[in-house]
Amino acid sequence: MITVSTDKNKLDVPFIQHFLKDIYWAAARTIDEVQTTIDHSFCFGIYLNEKQIGFARVITDYIVFAYVMDVFITEEHRGKGYSSILVDAMMKEPQLKQVQVWRLATADAHFLYEKFGFTLLAKPERMMEKILN
Repeated sequence: MITVSTDKNKLDVPFIQHFLKDIYWAAARTIDEVQTTIDHSFCFGIYLNEKQIGFARVITDYIVFAYVMDVFITEEHRGKGYSSILVDAMMKEPQLKQVQVWRLATADAHFLYEKFGFTLLAKPERMMEKILN
């Protein structure tokens, strides 16, 4: 049985950090840093028979803006629609229903997010960033 939960107490932080350490966008994060990101984000765990198989988090002010980060499903569970279940749960979360602007960055999962209405930036020339490392 697949379930999605926003209960941070259910999250398996070592599992999350172990997965993220091999991913290009989060490879350098320590377990303490992963815990800090969880503490300061709205988090979603996805579970198969109560065992965590994926994760996502949203940084948000709950009204104007939300940024989706660290979305993953473990390799052995990919291709079964679980990432769509996870993203759908984020988009339908009652506490996030008022958010007006959602953003995310992806190198290879455009097909997933397009199903939920995400598009390329309409005016990328208006976006800026500062990267420190």
